[in-house]
Amino acid sequence: VQLQASGGGLVQPGGSLRLSCVYSEITLDYNAIGWFREAPGKGREKISCITNSDGRTIYADSVKGRFTISRDNAKNTVYLQMNSLKPEDMAVYFCAATIDSQCQVITRRGQGTQVTVSS
Repeated sequence: VQLQASGGGLVQPGGSLRLSCVYSEITLDYNAIGWFREAPGKGREKISCITNSDGRTIYADSVKGRFTISRDNAKNTVYLQMNSLKPEDMAVYFCAATIDSQCQVITRRGQGTQVTVSS
């Protein structure tokens, strides 16, 4: 699986962005695709996850009610709709394929896209 994230940018607090993750299915070695973020001094955080088999979703407590993950299988794309963005959401976001349905074990990750939340 190869993945490419896009859609990041600069947004004011309270604003919205939609990230896209286009993936190519080279091998069937993954069970879910997740969104993660990395910020200086904070380490990696799992934001959301969606399974391949039945579309079950998982969200981090920090984004529940604000972010929504979805997928379009026809376009091989997973989206992350981010609403009510806060300064603490600022990070590099990347998508990754995981071998498990909880998005705990990354098998392949794509390059990140920067999200900046600032007035």
